[in-house]
Amino acid sequence: MAPQNKTVAIAMSGGVDSSVAAALLVEQGFDVFGVMLRLWSAGPETSNRCCSPEDVSLAGQVASQLDIPFHTLDVKDMFKKEVVDPFIDDYAQGRTPNPCMRCNRIIRWGFLLESVLAMGANRLATGHYARIHHGGDRYHLFRAMDKNKDQTYVLSVLQQHQLARTMFPLGDINKNKVREQAAKLNLPIADRADSQDLCFVGDQDYREFLSVQGIQLSPPGPIHDEKGKILGQHSGLANYTIGQRKGIGVSKSFPLYVIDKNMQDNVLVVGPKDRLGRTSFAIGQANWISGSPPKSGSPILVRVRYKAEEVGATLRPFDHAHAEIQLCTPLPDVTPGQYAVFYEGEECLGGGIILP
Repeated sequence: MAPQNKTVAIAMSGGVDSSVAAALLVEQGFDVFGVMLRLWSAGPETSNRCCSPEDVSLAGQVASQLDIPFHTLDVKDMFKKEVVDPFIDDYAQGRTPNPCMRCNRIIRWGFLLESVLAMGANRLATGHYARIHHGGDRYHLFRAMDKNKDQTYVLSVLQQHQLARTMFPLGDINKNKVREQAAKLNLPIADRADSQDLCFVGDQDYREFLSVQGIQLSPPGPIHDEKGKILGQHSGLANYTIGQRKGIGVSKSFPLYVIDKNMQDNVLVVGPKDRLGRTSFAIGQANWISGSPPKSGSPILVRVRYKAEEVGATLRPFDHAHAEIQLCTPLPDVTPGQYAVFYEGEECLGGGIILP
C-alpha cells in the first residue's frame, strides 16, 4: 500500500504547474516542502531552462508565499554524466535520443526521490499531468484528465516502487484551471510559459550546442536517393532525423524526406513521403510498469514520439527487455533512439527504445 505519512516533497521548477501542485498539497493538509534541482548547463552564460536564476527565485517566492520550506539540490555532475553525455553520444552514433526520459528515470525518480525520502518525505509530488491508481497489488499509470497536457509518455520509465512513492496533484485538473488557480492564489508565476525540452542547450539549437561542445560528429558525406543516385552533400548524419523534410539542402519536383541514415557508408538517403512508412520495428531496454510485458499478441496502442498520434499495434516480447511491434497503420516517423510507449485504453503500460 502507498505510504500514509503526510510529509510530501514537491519538485518545484518556478513554473505554474509545480507551483499550483504545491498549493493544492498545502490546501489538502499535507506537510509539504519544496525542492529544486540545480542541473548542468552548457556554460556560465547559458542557463539551464529548468533551473535558471529566475526559476530558482520564483520557486523560492512561491514556497515563501505558501509558507513551506524550500531546498535546492546540486546535481550538475550527475546530470552531465547521465543525461548530457549519452545525448551527445547518441547523436554521434546516428540515433535521435530523448534525454527527458533518462532524466526522469535516473535523476528525478532516482536521485531526487532517494534524496527527498532521506530528507523525511514519504512521497514525491510533481506538476506532471498524469494519474496513479492502486488496484490489487499493483500501481497503474493512467493518462491525465486533460488529454492535451497528458505526460504519461515521459513517465513510462517509472516502476512500481517509484509510483508507490509518487503523487501527481494535477492529474484530474485541466490546464486552464491550473492557471486560474495560480491567478486566484496570486502566485507570481500564473502567466509563465511552459517549460521546453532540451533544457540544457539554453537558447541554442541542438546542432549549435553539439558544435559548441566541440563534438566530433559524423563528417559530411553524400545524399542519395533510393536508387543510389547522388543528389548532393550532407553536413553530417547527426544533423538529420528520420522523417525530416526541411533543411536537407537538395530538391526534386516533389518534397524529399530523410528516409534512412546509412552509418556504415555515411550516406543520407532521401525519398518521397510514402517511402517513410514502417509497419514494424523492435524495441530494447523496455520498462514495463506492471513488472511484466503484455501478453504476446495482445492489441495495444503505441506512440512513437511525445506528440505523435497513437496507432493500434500488437507486441511480441522476445524477453523482458526486448520486443517486436507490428503496427496496424504504417508510421512515417519511427526513429531509432526515440521511445515507443504503449497503452491499453487509458493506462500506460510502459515503453522502450526504438532499435535501428
